[in-house]
Amino acid sequence: MKLLSKIVFFISVNLSCPSIAQVPTLVRVNPQHYFHQNLPKGNYSGLTWLGGNSYAVVSDKAERSGFFIFHIQLDSITGDIRNITSDGFRASSDGNHDEEGIAFFPKDSTIFISREADNSILEYDLHGQLTGRRLKVPSIFNGSTAQYGFEALTYNKKTHLFWTTSESTLRCDGAQANPQNQVCNRLRLQSFDENLLPQTEYAYRMDSPKTKKNASNYAMGVPALTALNDGRLLVLEREFLVTQGKLGSFVINKIYCVNPNVGIPVSPDTALQSDSPYLAKTLIAEWKTTLSLFCQDLANYEGMCLGPQLANGSQVLVLCADSQNQYGGVLRDWFRTIVIR
Repeated sequence: MKLLSKIVFFISVNLSCPSIAQVPTLVRVNPQHYFHQNLPKGNYSGLTWLGGNSYAVVSDKAERSGFFIFHIQLDSITGDIRNITSDGFRASSDGNHDEEGIAFFPKDSTIFISREADNSILEYDLHGQLTGRRLKVPSIFNGSTAQYGFEALTYNKKTHLFWTTSESTLRCDGAQANPQNQVCNRLRLQSFDENLLPQTEYAYRMDSPKTKKNASNYAMGVPALTALNDGRLLVLEREFLVTQGKLGSFVINKIYCVNPNVGIPVSPDTALQSDSPYLAKTLIAEWKTTLSLFCQDLANYEGMCLGPQLANGSQVLVLCADSQNQYGGVLRDWFRTIVIR
């Protein structure tokens, strides 16, 4: 079964961003799909490509810390998802710590997972066991709140860098966005080298909330990053509002491109201000999903990674949504692909 979400396409240019020709452009946003007969109910919050049709997928509410192995079959022409099957869960001896982001490290054939509950990023072998290594996270990220800690995590083998950020504004950098205050979240995009040591840090400013409605639950932040081969980053912004009666709830997702190569680093010792050197960003795609009497395609996309290239050289992005274990029997474990060039 599949339903189409309401999609708005953008191919835009930011004139303040150098090397315009290299900014990815949108080819298509493919329909979202779910595969309830093949996959267990989940809280799928991140995924990373292992090669071929294999992906490691993390759940923020699995019984143990670890990851699933999914096989995602894509159409070689359109990049659309044709099928997904599960090869089971690879568990460590540790309990789940709200695992949110995941990145494959091909140099050592290991997996790194960001854990929001203890704000750490730990390494696992391909059997799901902890190796004892972790990224050395700068102390400023201790200011992350439990609800808005590390979600995003990515690694690129061409640039040899990991990237992460807190989901929302750190305490030292100001207020976190909500429908009432209408502020823009101020985030720090943090890189790490292959020795797992912190490198440069850049300021990123989210859009302000689109809604001013009261909500029973609300989430505004960055749940995923994807590092491109040329050093640019794709940033997934997500605004999720749940109404008191559930009907009318919506999720707005946006994908922006930024270029740290031409950005000005910020100091971890200085609070972000309105005039800090925020990275220029270019909108690549935006879409909205909703929950109503006539449309039940609500999808809280939290995971995003690079997949394969298509025959024409276009690049596939693979995304997964967190259904909160198919909450209320209404939400679905949605997956979709976006093709860029």
